[in-house]
Amino acid sequence: MKSQFGEKVRELREKQNLYLREVAPLLEMDTAQLSKIEKGQRQIKREQISIIADALKANYNELMTLWLADQIFAVVGGEKLAKEAILLAIKRI
Repeated sequence: MKSQFGEKVRELREKQNLYLREVAPLLEMDTAQLSKIEKGQRQIKREQISIIADALKANYNELMTLWLADQIFAVVGGEKLAKEAILLAIKRI
């Protein structure tokens, strides 16, 4: 599954010429785990978003929004009525 959050993390990391091995320890994980997050094969924990935002000098709100979008997609992405359900949820928000 593609991850908007993971793609953004990779983009930010590469723009700063940082290696996985430099960023992963800041999140208390190994390079394989961070690589899986960038590829959308693993989810990052919510509390790690601020850490990675600081480490990559990124906008926290942008990363949080992408993370939330990935969470929503993971739950309803394959459902036929996903769009309708999301619209109803938006009304409640």
